[in-house]
Amino acid sequence: MINMKWLQPGDLLRVIAPSGALRELTNFERGLEIWKSRGYRIELTPGFADRTGYLAGSDENRVRQLADALSDPDCRGILCARGGVGSTRLLEKAKVGDRANSQFPTPDSHAPKWLIGFSDITALLWNDDKLGIWGVHGPLLTTLGAEPDWSVDRLFDYIEGRPLPSLQGKGWGGGQASGRLFPANLTVASHLLGTPYQPDLTGAILAFEDVSEAPYRVDRMLTMWRMAGAFAGVRGIALGRFSRCEVGPDSISFSIDQVLRDRLGDLNIPIVSDLPFGHEGVNAALPMGIEASIDAESGLLICGDTSQL
Repeated sequence: MINMKWLQPGDLLRVIAPSGALRELTNFERGLEIWKSRGYRIELTPGFADRTGYLAGSDENRVRQLADALSDPDCRGILCARGGVGSTRLLEKAKVGDRANSQFPTPDSHAPKWLIGFSDITALLWNDDKLGIWGVHGPLLTTLGAEPDWSVDRLFDYIEGRPLPSLQGKGWGGGQASGRLFPANLTVASHLLGTPYQPDLTGAILAFEDVSEAPYRVDRMLTMWRMAGAFAGVRGIALGRFSRCEVGPDSISFSIDQVLRDRLGDLNIPIVSDLPFGHEGVNAALPMGIEASIDAESGLLICGDTSQL
């Protein structure tokens, strides 16, 4: 991340659909227009609108989209059309990280590309070193048009090299911590555990969000993290929005907040919750892999500029 080359208006960006099939065009086109209005040249990768069941075309088609974008010497960045499901299949199909057999270009064979997305795109963001990308956990083309102005500005501020303001949440206490930031959809990240595509999280600040997962399912995932020892070495946790994760009033259940506090509160690391990122609301851009800090007393998540502590 040290020698990052910032994007600038006029750069060519390619659109791919590595996960779910594109279901409607209105929000997608709104996202495209925002990028174009900022001066970027946009190219739609052939096959991005294909559909195979719930996927954006076959695995081979989606592997080709990403491989072509990574190999294109004129392409500076990759915009993901939407999330959904399917990006983990690309890691398996293309044998990411297997230098002898991978269908993707090796990171040292192409100039690093920016890749922007969230939700199911977590699987690609968490393998940034294997793919040769600078990742941004941020709005997809289908969600960018719903972002408030400050969130859109935040995304462009980061990719164009301007400093990011801190994000305000709710501190759980436990002091301060700094480490490499790993933003993620909890469900997708959980399904990378124990695979070759689980990154080394030693010294990490995890940033989790999720959508449409009942409290018992979040409980099950976080319990798996605990039993697998996956929190060992993690320095802090930042929690975003857990949308539609509550059950109905007639159901016997813990609330999602109770589950998060029960499964995370005894880890003895700084935790900040209620941060403005995730599904169905503001999704503030979070850089993948940069040095970040959290202050669990004041409830701050700081990306890069620790002088704000």
